[in-house]
Amino acid sequence: MGATSTAVKQRWNTSHYTQIKVSVPKEVAAAFKARCCHAGVSMASEITRFMRGQTGTGRSEKNSASVYTTRQLRRKALNNVITQIQAIMDAEQNYMDNIPVNLQSSSLHDTAEQTVSALDEALNILSEAY
Repeated sequence: MGATSTAVKQRWNTSHYTQIKVSVPKEVAAAFKARCCHAGVSMASEITRFMRGQTGTGRSEKNSASVYTTRQLRRKALNNVITQIQAIMDAEQNYMDNIPVNLQSSSLHDTAEQTVSALDEALNILSEAY
């Protein structure tokens, strides 16, 4: 990004936003940052949403944008779901692989196999969504 673009963005931000410095315990800041990353939202947007709710300014909570309003946020949320399903499928596959040989024709093995198959199919469908 060129210096001109950066300068223009900085001027726009300066004219439209106010920076607020807040001191919080490190563990609270770390937990908040982790929660925002996991949810796929920025810390600034969450703080702004909180401040709007407290002051009644701007968009109301009822009309405010959800965390899924942009395609990028929906894709990030979908990737989080895919990652979780993959982890569950891997755990189920590991469980199935460790079923003793004498139980591999049992309903336990069949159920695990069906679960892995269904999760794999779900992953394929979700992966093709975007």
